[in-house]
Amino acid sequence: MKTRSTIRRQRVEAGIALLISIFILLLISVVAIALIVSSGTETALAGNYRSSTGVYYAAMAGLEEVRARLAPKNPNSFNTTDPSFLPSGGLPVCNVYYVLNPLGSESVTPWVSGSTYADNEFGPEFLSSGCSMPSAPPTANSIWQRSPLNTLSFPGPLYKWVRINAVSEQSLNLDVSPYDGTKSSTTPVYYDGTSLNDTGTGSQVLEVTALAVLPNGSQKLLQYLTAPGFINLPVFPAALTLAADTGHSVAFSAPASNHSYYVKGNDISVPALSCTPTPGTPVDAIAVYHTLAIGDVINGYAGFPTTGIPAGMRPSYTGAQFPPDVARDPLANFQTPSQLDALAQSIIQNADAVVPQGSNATQLAFINSLGMSPSNMLTVVVNGDLDLQHWNNAGYGLLLVTGNYNYDPDNGWNGIVLVIGQGTITNVDDDGWEGINGAVFVAKTRDSSGNLLASLGTASVQFDAGMEGNGIQYSSCWIQAAAPKLSYKILSFHEIAQ
Repeated sequence: MKTRSTIRRQRVEAGIALLISIFILLLISVVAIALIVSSGTETALAGNYRSSTGVYYAAMAGLEEVRARLAPKNPNSFNTTDPSFLPSGGLPVCNVYYVLNPLGSESVTPWVSGSTYADNEFGPEFLSSGCSMPSAPPTANSIWQRSPLNTLSFPGPLYKWVRINAVSEQSLNLDVSPYDGTKSSTTPVYYDGTSLNDTGTGSQVLEVTALAVLPNGSQKLLQYLTAPGFINLPVFPAALTLAADTGHSVAFSAPASNHSYYVKGNDISVPALSCTPTPGTPVDAIAVYHTLAIGDVINGYAGFPTTGIPAGMRPSYTGAQFPPDVARDPLANFQTPSQLDALAQSIIQNADAVVPQGSNATQLAFINSLGMSPSNMLTVVVNGDLDLQHWNNAGYGLLLVTGNYNYDPDNGWNGIVLVIGQGTITNVDDDGWEGINGAVFVAKTRDSSGNLLASLGTASVQFDAGMEGNGIQYSSCWIQAAAPKLSYKILSFHEIAQ
């Protein structure tokens, strides 16, 4: 009996072990299946993330390429690669311009309704403004379709097209300055450095829209509003402006024996430029910030070895008033060292070239390498002194000198000359018959150690009695052409749902 009972218990225990084993196997299987499902989900999520990220950055690449190429000084600017692509003088609201980036031999025609990569966003924005998609808008190729990038063995960013167009209040669904409660459908929107407006003040706002499509079908449509960066330059009141607070005078010495030297505020036309005043409104020959400084310019300042304007030369200082035309005309928003220093710093940050400190030969070699011309106006900065003695050439653009500008009348400048910092111009040679066309502004904002002053110091322009040269001629054309051409800044960015 005892043996039979033991056998029966062993059989029962053997069945329990089998059940436990089956349960454990089921549990392991469930865990394994869960891990497999989780792994597949994570793989799918990772794939979706890679696809979403890839198509996003492909569209961003299109936006950034076009934003860069809108800047005239970009080596691949549309002005250089496709001169007839964008019109000069601004874009009409209803016109569109496409940059195309097809992959291989595929056809990209976003203006054709129902095409593979049709632009389905133009209608919702512009049809209410009375615009319709043109049948054959101007196009340009992406840089990835141009040599040498098109010879690479791998494709570039997979965006298909980028649209460039002007915007209006109606297309933006936004009332811009002046806020009159209505939304114009035909007037372009502009940016003045602070706000949007439809008065034509500042630079035209452009809309840049990019479509990217990956081989797996992922799509992304992104959009910028963009406009050129803005440096708030002064509206120059004279051919030469000498800025100083009432507690400081100005120092001025003019050539005494040079009957060809003049300072003229009479605006002139410039055949080399498209701007041609007929003529423009005259400004003063010389402007100062306070009334006492008028006498300092004309008669000389006792605190400096200056002679002012020699009596026999005073008829050569002409402009808006009777010669010698020296008048009080302080510039609004540019009356303190901090305001003028902010202007100087913004120009420094956006300079095309910074002239190194060093010998006269070093500076001349560097400036010669810039290739300045009426069609290549540059913003040139000198952090310190500038010595152009015996250059025998002319500069074009905006020149900012923070130290002393050593002027040689055998070279000239066409555009804007700002001497802000130490605020001094002196001649280093007497020979030569060039001049400055545009405007010259001189202000002492820092002491000899480079510290910012509490108030404007003595602005100084001192030329030898025997110095030659043709003087300073005001020109709104050269001033306009010399204004820094900045890169396009992003005013807004958003993703468009599809």
